[in-house]
Amino acid sequence: MGRTILFAALGVLLAAGPGCRSRTDAAAAPPVRVAIETAKGTITAELDAAHAPATVANFLRYVDAGLYGNGRFHRTVRADNQPGAPFPIEVVQGGPDPVVAGRGFPPVALESTRRTGLRHLDGTLSMARADPDSATADFFVCIGDQPELDFGGRRNPDGQGFAAFGRVVDGMDVVGAIRDARADGQRLDPPVAIVRVRRLP
Repeated sequence: MGRTILFAALGVLLAAGPGCRSRTDAAAAPPVRVAIETAKGTITAELDAAHAPATVANFLRYVDAGLYGNGRFHRTVRADNQPGAPFPIEVVQGGPDPVVAGRGFPPVALESTRRTGLRHLDGTLSMARADPDSATADFFVCIGDQPELDFGGRRNPDGQGFAAFGRVVDGMDVVGAIRDARADGQRLDPPVAIVRVRRLP
Protein backbone atom coordinates (compact mmCIF):
# COMPACT_ATOMS: atom_id res chain seq x y z
CA MET A 1 0.00 0.00 0.00
CA GLY A 2 2.76 2.43 1.00
CA ARG A 3 4.65 1.61 -2.19
CA THR A 4 1.55 2.40 -4.28
CA ILE A 5 1.11 5.80 -2.64
CA LEU A 6 4.79 6.61 -3.18
CA PHE A 7 4.63 5.75 -6.88
CA ALA A 8 1.44 7.79 -7.27
CA ALA A 9 3.10 10.80 -5.69
CA LEU A 10 6.11 10.42 -7.98
CA GLY A 11 3.79 10.24 -10.96
CA VAL A 12 2.17 13.55 -9.99
CA LEU A 13 5.58 15.21 -9.67
CA LEU A 14 6.76 13.87 -13.01
CA ALA A 15 3.55 14.96 -14.69
CA ALA A 16 4.01 18.46 -13.32
CA GLY A 17 7.30 18.75 -15.18
CA PRO A 18 10.55 20.51 -14.26
CA GLY A 19 9.13 23.98 -14.80
CA CYS A 20 6.43 23.57 -12.18
CA ARG A 21 7.44 24.54 -8.66
CA SER A 22 5.44 23.60 -5.59
CA ARG A 23 4.31 26.19 -3.05
CA THR A 24 6.94 24.81 -0.68
CA ASP A 25 9.68 25.28 -3.29
CA ALA A 26 8.52 28.83 -4.02
CA ALA A 27 8.36 29.72 -0.34
CA ALA A 28 11.93 28.44 0.08
CA ALA A 29 13.32 30.89 -2.50
CA PRO A 30 15.38 33.36 -0.47
CA PRO A 31 15.03 37.12 -0.99
CA VAL A 32 17.75 38.84 -2.99
CA ARG A 33 19.17 42.20 -1.95
CA VAL A 34 20.43 44.75 -4.46
CA ALA A 35 22.01 48.18 -4.20
CA ILE A 36 20.73 50.81 -6.65
CA GLU A 37 23.54 53.37 -6.67
CA THR A 38 22.39 56.78 -7.90
CA ALA A 39 23.78 60.29 -8.13
CA LYS A 40 21.71 61.17 -5.04
CA GLY A 41 22.72 58.16 -2.93
CA THR A 42 22.15 54.43 -2.64
CA ILE A 43 18.80 52.64 -2.42
CA THR A 44 18.92 49.14 -0.95
CA ALA A 45 16.08 46.86 -2.01
CA GLU A 46 15.00 43.34 -1.15
CA LEU A 47 13.53 41.37 -4.05
CA ASP A 48 10.79 38.84 -3.27
CA ALA A 49 11.87 35.80 -5.27
CA ALA A 50 9.41 33.57 -3.38
CA HIS A 51 6.26 35.39 -4.48
CA ALA A 52 7.32 37.02 -7.77
CA PRO A 53 9.94 34.62 -9.17
CA ALA A 54 9.61 35.48 -12.87
CA THR A 55 9.67 39.24 -12.28
CA VAL A 56 12.66 39.01 -9.95
CA ALA A 57 14.49 36.79 -12.46
CA ASN A 58 13.77 39.33 -15.20
CA PHE A 59 15.11 42.24 -13.12
CA LEU A 60 18.22 40.31 -12.11
CA ARG A 61 19.14 39.39 -15.66
CA TYR A 62 19.44 43.13 -16.38
CA VAL A 63 21.41 43.58 -13.15
CA ASP A 64 23.78 40.71 -13.92
CA ALA A 65 24.30 41.90 -17.50
CA GLY A 66 25.27 45.35 -16.19
CA LEU A 67 22.54 47.03 -18.23
CA TYR A 68 21.46 49.39 -15.45
CA GLY A 69 24.95 50.89 -15.37
CA ASN A 70 24.82 54.48 -16.68
CA GLY A 71 21.03 54.28 -16.49
CA ARG A 72 18.74 56.94 -15.07
CA PHE A 73 15.67 57.77 -13.06
CA HIS A 74 13.74 59.75 -15.65
CA ARG A 75 10.22 60.19 -14.30
CA THR A 76 8.64 61.56 -11.13
CA VAL A 77 4.89 61.35 -10.59
CA ARG A 78 3.79 63.52 -7.68
CA ALA A 79 0.92 65.70 -6.51
CA ASP A 80 1.96 68.81 -8.44
CA ASN A 81 2.38 67.25 -11.90
CA GLN A 82 -0.73 65.17 -12.48
CA PRO A 83 -3.51 67.77 -12.31
CA GLY A 84 -6.95 66.37 -12.91
CA ALA A 85 -5.79 62.73 -12.71
CA PRO A 86 -8.79 60.75 -11.43
CA PHE A 87 -6.54 58.23 -9.70
CA PRO A 88 -3.33 60.02 -8.69
CA ILE A 89 -0.24 58.09 -7.64
CA GLU A 90 3.22 58.95 -6.35
CA VAL A 91 6.20 57.07 -7.82
CA VAL A 92 9.63 57.55 -9.34
CA GLN A 93 10.56 55.54 -12.43
CA GLY A 94 13.96 54.48 -13.70
CA GLY A 95 15.70 52.12 -16.08
CA PRO A 96 18.71 51.58 -18.33
CA ASP A 97 20.14 54.13 -20.71
CA PRO A 98 17.66 54.10 -23.63
CA VAL A 99 20.47 53.27 -26.07
CA VAL A 100 21.33 50.16 -24.04
CA ALA A 101 17.73 49.16 -23.29
CA GLY A 102 17.20 48.02 -26.87
CA ARG A 103 19.92 45.41 -26.38
CA GLY A 104 18.05 43.85 -23.47
CA PHE A 105 15.76 40.87 -23.15
CA PRO A 106 12.25 39.94 -24.32
CA PRO A 107 9.28 41.22 -22.29
CA VAL A 108 8.20 39.26 -19.23
CA ALA A 109 4.66 38.01 -18.57
CA LEU A 110 2.79 40.02 -15.94
CA GLU A 111 2.85 38.54 -12.44
CA SER A 112 -0.13 40.46 -11.10
CA THR A 113 -0.68 41.17 -7.44
CA ARG A 114 -3.70 38.86 -7.56
CA ARG A 115 -1.29 36.05 -8.40
CA THR A 116 1.61 36.99 -6.10
CA GLY A 117 -0.28 38.35 -3.10
CA LEU A 118 2.06 41.35 -2.99
CA ARG A 119 0.79 44.93 -2.74
CA HIS A 120 1.95 48.36 -3.85
CA LEU A 121 2.87 49.80 -0.47
CA ASP A 122 5.30 52.53 0.54
CA GLY A 123 8.71 51.56 -0.86
CA THR A 124 7.45 48.79 -3.17
CA LEU A 125 9.46 48.11 -6.34
CA SER A 126 7.35 47.26 -9.38
CA MET A 127 7.77 46.92 -13.12
CA ALA A 128 6.65 49.69 -15.47
CA ARG A 129 4.63 48.55 -18.47
CA ALA A 130 2.23 49.53 -21.24
CA ASP A 131 0.28 46.38 -22.15
CA PRO A 132 0.01 43.60 -19.54
CA ASP A 133 2.88 41.43 -20.86
CA SER A 134 5.16 44.20 -22.09
CA ALA A 135 7.47 44.94 -19.11
CA THR A 136 11.18 44.83 -19.87
CA ALA A 137 13.65 46.81 -17.73
CA ASP A 138 11.99 50.00 -16.47
CA PHE A 139 10.87 49.86 -12.84
CA PHE A 140 9.34 52.23 -10.32
CA VAL A 141 9.33 52.81 -6.57
CA CYS A 142 6.11 53.67 -4.72
CA ILE A 143 6.09 56.63 -2.35
CA GLY A 144 3.24 55.96 0.05
CA ASP A 145 0.71 53.16 -0.41
CA GLN A 146 -0.62 52.96 -3.98
CA PRO A 147 -3.58 50.53 -4.11
CA GLU A 148 -4.65 51.80 -7.54
CA LEU A 149 -1.57 50.02 -8.94
CA ASP A 150 -2.70 46.61 -7.62
CA PHE A 151 -4.79 44.15 -9.63
CA GLY A 152 -8.22 45.72 -10.01
CA GLY A 153 -6.78 49.20 -9.49
CA ARG A 154 -7.93 51.99 -11.76
CA ARG A 155 -4.66 53.72 -12.65
CA ASN A 156 -4.31 51.54 -15.75
CA PRO A 157 -7.57 51.15 -17.68
CA ASP A 158 -7.03 47.41 -18.22
CA GLY A 159 -7.35 46.78 -14.48
CA GLN A 160 -4.52 44.24 -14.42
CA GLY A 161 -2.29 46.36 -12.22
CA PHE A 162 1.49 46.12 -12.12
CA ALA A 163 4.02 43.49 -11.04
CA ALA A 164 5.28 44.30 -7.55
CA PHE A 165 8.46 42.36 -6.86
CA GLY A 166 10.35 43.89 -3.94
CA ARG A 167 10.67 46.69 -1.43
CA VAL A 168 13.14 49.35 -0.35
CA VAL A 169 14.77 48.44 2.96
CA ASP A 170 17.09 51.45 3.12
CA GLY A 171 17.27 54.71 1.18
CA MET A 172 13.71 56.04 1.04
CA ASP A 173 15.28 59.46 1.66
CA VAL A 174 17.11 59.01 -1.66
CA VAL A 175 13.81 58.05 -3.33
CA GLY A 176 12.30 61.24 -1.88
CA ALA A 177 15.18 63.33 -3.22
CA ILE A 178 14.62 61.86 -6.69
CA ARG A 179 10.90 62.60 -6.44
CA ASP A 180 11.62 66.23 -5.54
CA ALA A 181 14.27 66.80 -8.21
CA ARG A 182 13.68 69.36 -10.94
CA ALA A 183 11.20 68.17 -13.54
CA ASP A 184 9.51 69.31 -16.71
CA GLY A 185 6.06 67.92 -16.05
CA GLN A 186 6.73 64.32 -15.05
CA ARG A 187 10.06 64.14 -16.87
CA LEU A 188 13.07 64.62 -14.61
CA ASP A 189 15.22 67.36 -16.11
CA PRO A 190 18.01 66.40 -15.90
CA PRO A 191 17.51 62.71 -15.17
CA VAL A 192 19.03 61.35 -11.96
CA ALA A 193 21.88 59.03 -12.93
CA ILE A 194 21.91 55.38 -11.94
CA VAL A 195 25.59 54.57 -11.57
CA ARG A 196 24.97 50.83 -11.31
CA VAL A 197 22.73 48.22 -9.74
CA ARG A 198 24.48 45.29 -8.07
CA ARG A 199 23.62 42.25 -6.01
CA LEU A 200 24.51 42.34 -2.32
CA PRO A 201 25.89 39.32 -0.39
